[in-house]
Amino acid sequence: MATFASKGQKTAFVTGASSGIGKAAALAFSRAGYRVVGTSRKAVPDEIRDGIRMIACDVTSDASVAGAVALADAELGRIDLLVNNAGYAVSGAAEESSIEQVRALFNTNFLGVVRVTNAVLPIMRQQRDGRILNIGSVVGLIPGPFGAYYTASKHAIEGYSESLDHEVRSFGIRVAVIEPWATKTSIEANSPQGDLPVAACRETFARYQGAFNAAMAEGDTADDVAATILAAGQARKLQLRYPSGKAARQTAFARRFLPRALFDRILRKQFNIA
Repeated sequence: MATFASKGQKTAFVTGASSGIGKAAALAFSRAGYRVVGTSRKAVPDEIRDGIRMIACDVTSDASVAGAVALADAELGRIDLLVNNAGYAVSGAAEESSIEQVRALFNTNFLGVVRVTNAVLPIMRQQRDGRILNIGSVVGLIPGPFGAYYTASKHAIEGYSESLDHEVRSFGIRVAVIEPWATKTSIEANSPQGDLPVAACRETFARYQGAFNAAMAEGDTADDVAATILAAGQARKLQLRYPSGKAARQTAFARRFLPRALFDRILRKQFNIA
């Protein structure tokens, strides 16, 4: 297919763009005048959704990622912006997940980001320009009880992104992390629980789940987070971290400045596990 980005028009490549934050971000960039290619594991050839060119990509597959990035580059003509959004969560106590379940989560949430980024970096180096926005989470900064492996994957994104940013600056490429807090998307409803249930953990998890659901009901929308992603994509001077929304900014501030013991007490009370 021929290049569909006009000369001088900015371009964006967004993973996990079929729903939630990824879809909202792809639409936000499209409305801002970008040509956008989004990915979905189930996209069909030549599919257009709401003006977004959708292509198939399984971020757990080296071959699928390589093919998707090559196709996006061919159609866009260049890749100015990469948004690494694809991911999912696993809920439950840490001991309730098998090693296989943990490995699968990291293969998507962390190694998926690495695969796509490694495929896009040669294109951006040749351009001597590019911006990579990795969708992290406030739980990349704080503990995430009953979501230990999702939390760990987002902590990994934080360290990876900050380290990579130092490596690629000389090529005109910058990296940032977007840090949402509770966001009203389908990620929780579509996420599995631990595959090795432990009865002793059920009571505390149930209390936590009730408090978490209440926080989610008051959370930001995918469009709210997309506005943060768009702002980062268009910022003249990119910051390393972008907490998205008031609650995320307050939590990041508290984590940085409150004594750990006090922060832990607040967190445990908030999630009803004190």
